[in-house]
Amino acid sequence: MEKNKTEAVIEAVLFAMGDSVEMSKLVHVLELPQEDIRAAIADMNDKYKKDNRGIYIVELEESFQLCTKPELYEYLIKVAKAPRKYVMSDTLLETLSIIAYKQPVTRLEVEKIRGVSCDHAVNRLLEFNLIQELGRLDAPGRPLLFGTTEEFLRTFGVKSLGDLPTLNPEQIEDFKKQAEEEAELNVEI
Repeated sequence: MEKNKTEAVIEAVLFAMGDSVEMSKLVHVLELPQEDIRAAIADMNDKYKKDNRGIYIVELEESFQLCTKPELYEYLIKVAKAPRKYVMSDTLLETLSIIAYKQPVTRLEVEKIRGVSCDHAVNRLLEFNLIQELGRLDAPGRPLLFGTTEEFLRTFGVKSLGDLPTLNPEQIEDFKKQAEEEAELNVEI
């Protein structure tokens, strides 16, 4: 294998794995002796240093890991501390509001209210840490129960669930009518 290809494979494997990769695995993948792999890694580190790159390869007990230069940690911290921006579609907001007002609630209960599957929405809300699993319902199949998190309260600027806006009975009736009309339209299509 040519030198550039060897270095590219090492870099790709170390980047993709994220953690350290044992020398034996690199030997297996590259089909090269350890000495050649060590030489390639040394050359790569020399290039990274010469070009003032933000990465280097560290050896950890017969394993190698692609790492960020320690002098650049302050920039990583700035990125890590930056507030996350969520893209909240209408579907996510609708699902989140149902969970917020009905919690603890199962996925099936949310789907009954929405009239459509909510797997994707629930998974995204879990990923955003706006909802969490609260346990399991004591019923056949023991479905998961979901509720909101402290992150939900922070994101929406409320101190507790009791601070969520309340709906008056007229609004609830309007929402029911809208939902029924939507359901009828879906049946006709």
